Amino acid sequence: MKLLAVALCLTLALTWVQCHHGNEEEHGHGHDHDHDHGHDHDHDHGHDHDHDHVLDRCQGLEMDAAAENELGVPYFFKGDHIFKGFRGQAELSNETFAELDDHHHLGHVDAAFRMHFENSSDHGHMFFFLDHKVFSYYQHKIEEGFPKNIAEVFPGIPDHLDAAVECPHPDCDDDSVIFFKGHEIFHYNVKTKAVEEKEFTSMPNCTSAFRFNEHYYCFHGHMFSKFDPKTGEVHGKDPKETRDYFARCSKYSAGSDHVERERCSHVHLDAIAADRDANFYHFRGHHFLLKFRANGTLTADTVESAFKELHSEVDAVFFHDDELYLIKGDHIFLYRVGESLTHVDGSPKAVREVLGLDGPIDAAFMCYDNMTHIVKGNKIYDVDMNSSPRVAKNERPIALFDSIDAALCDDNGLYVVKGNYYYHFESLMLMVAGRSLPKKHSVSVEMFGCDH
Repeated sequence: MKLLAVALCLTLALTWVQCHHGNEEEHGHGHDHDHDHGHDHDHDHGHDHDHDHVLDRCQGLEMDAAAENELGVPYFFKGDHIFKGFRGQAELSNETFAELDDHHHLGHVDAAFRMHFENSSDHGHMFFFLDHKVFSYYQHKIEEGFPKNIAEVFPGIPDHLDAAVECPHPDCDDDSVIFFKGHEIFHYNVKTKAVEEKEFTSMPNCTSAFRFNEHYYCFHGHMFSKFDPKTGEVHGKDPKETRDYFARCSKYSAGSDHVERERCSHVHLDAIAADRDANFYHFRGHHFLLKFRANGTLTADTVESAFKELHSEVDAVFFHDDELYLIKGDHIFLYRVGESLTHVDGSPKAVREVLGLDGPIDAAFMCYDNMTHIVKGNKIYDVDMNSSPRVAKNERPIALFDSIDAALCDDNGLYVVKGNYYYHFESLMLMVAGRSLPKKHSVSVEMFGCDH
């Protein structure tokens, strides 16, 4: 049975029914708001400069700026702090970009983006905008001669920006940077330095902007809207709640649609598995999504409510003999799958006792034999589930990944999840021996049928 292919087809058929059934209420675009959005550019920004204040993005923060680093890790800036990725605590920005505070009393970064144009001499550079200055960093080191006046580096672009985002061709007509200041939208041609001012009437005023997974997002308050960079047209049932899709939170906003959120979140999956009936289990943080093959329906629940003995997120999962193995740290929790999930007596057990090696484990999967394949870092092991005692054998390196988040086999081959993408290999052997990555596929769009 071609499990993943069947599931993908079922999901795509449900896209219009389920991915767009969220909050139907119309949201105002905020065009009548003052364009400074609470950013007082005329005096010190010290209201955000409290090192002792613990920032919690799961409470619903308005981010000042957003950009990807050279490894594709999203950076979210709030005041003088930075959040790296979709989870974890805030850090002081000057611990990563030290020179920001050498030249400016850092209250907040106005705007940020990473130049990602192969034909540009600034390819791979990150730019930060603070009041009338711009800073250029390459691999977290400031470029010689910076900071400079914005007008010197980006002529025709105003000071005190609200947001900026790169827009490569063909997303824009030419390789460009889009700058936002209140209602004003500036398309800056990287090659010619020409500036075209546009009016995006359907968009809210952006407090930060972000290009991620080849889509464009305007953040306003703790909401976001996906938009077309050429026209400003807002897509889908936007705006949506930022922390539902760009943060890993145990609790979400009161109006959050759990199924839609878990399908379309950009936070990476922790684990995936399929039982013998091709029902798919997808785990992310404190929640999991169950997709039933029989009718294609999707349900979302918390790990704690469905697996009471486990209480929280998992590292890896796999099925064997109608039992679901959930691995967390150094322990394995076993559940028997039938009409309901039943905790197996004697569990949890030590990972070493069950699989012959120590945790933690990054991923585990079976390819329709009695062999469980275990991934730790960039190494993979085989465990014969019929052997006693079980021993992890056949250690070999994985050249293509330093680590993976999740993996699953079906009749079409192996699917490896890394970050927001998955990669299809015709076999486990080809993945292990591979020296170049196959085409990447968006987890939210191609696995779950979302629009972003």
